[in-house]
Amino acid sequence: MKTSAFVVFILVVTTIYLLVNFYIFSRAIQAIPSGGSIRTWFTIAFWSVASTFILARIMERAYPCFFTGMITWIGSFWLAFMLYFILILIVVDISRVLNHFFHIYPAFFFTDYAKTKLIVLYSAAGLVAIVVLAGFINARNPRVKELNLHIEKHVSGQKQLNIVMASDIHLGTLIARRKVTRLVETINSMNPDLVLFAGDIVDEDLAPVIKNDLGSALCQIKSRYGTYAITGNHEYIGGAEKAVKYLGDHCITMLRDSFALVDQRFYLVGRDDRDKPRFSEKNRKELAQVMEGIDRNYPVILMDHQPFNLEKSAELGVDLSLSGHTHHGQMWPFNYITKAIYELSWGYKQIGKTHFYVSSGFGTWGPPVRLGNRPEVVHIRLTFN
Repeated sequence: MKTSAFVVFILVVTTIYLLVNFYIFSRAIQAIPSGGSIRTWFTIAFWSVASTFILARIMERAYPCFFTGMITWIGSFWLAFMLYFILILIVVDISRVLNHFFHIYPAFFFTDYAKTKLIVLYSAAGLVAIVVLAGFINARNPRVKELNLHIEKHVSGQKQLNIVMASDIHLGTLIARRKVTRLVETINSMNPDLVLFAGDIVDEDLAPVIKNDLGSALCQIKSRYGTYAITGNHEYIGGAEKAVKYLGDHCITMLRDSFALVDQRFYLVGRDDRDKPRFSEKNRKELAQVMEGIDRNYPVILMDHQPFNLEKSAELGVDLSLSGHTHHGQMWPFNYITKAIYELSWGYKQIGKTHFYVSSGFGTWGPPVRLGNRPEVVHIRLTFN
């Protein structure tokens, strides 16, 4: 991405972030009684918390330390609180408009209106806290998704391939040693023949990954044919070449618009991420170019981080296509947006003879919170004729 475009993007995002926070603050402070020091302390506390996300984005790369990690956690949680405070405020403001015309509020609301506003503020804060806590617990407890699929092609030797696939791990400050160790233990418990990571393995900034030596945990993965991966958009946001080198140095084979014939039995095809031109000003190859030289008599397994143009994979004879990226919205109601954007936002679909699976991902981006979906590791039992 060009520097000028990047600066404009940052300015726009920061402006929106500040405006949203100002709206939440201005509506909340209306409910706090004037006089005394409560408003002053609320103002200090609110803007201290709201500023942590911006501070964390600035400091995480330059100064990875305990303090930076702490404000990253606070700022990330605040994003989730922001979302659900905004949704509640939208409901409240719509109800106020309706009350203006149709008088839907009961009379006792106005007996002591100052007290009513305070009760609404406390109730909203409590409800959002419960929702965010539930989403955090859900995000910390990934499930194993089982898939049994058949490819109508003959292969030599063993007729079943035991695959474990994960996407959107987002290694970094929030997805650190404990959760990576759990991921590795989950993968190894399934005795995989093959492990596939479908992009966004690291969460933009490589500094906390290196500091916490998270790559050494990935080297503990045990599989018959090894671990293969592709780039996602977050590898490119943080610098794809550094991320690819780090992962390659830690027991992962990266496929970048390339393929590998594994054990003379099946092909693995890995595409560079769709956002490659945006961040590197270099084009990725078309899928037809990547697959030149592949013998279609062998099973073909494709990894493509962003699930666009599914029909193209089917036309080119891909047997199994694996993607991630969407997080299925990660937090309700964003799942409705990803459903509108992607033909397949989460789950399984078959087009012709091609099997497609889009994972909701293992980790999280931004808030360590998931609502409306489960984090997952995908266990695929693939059989052949």
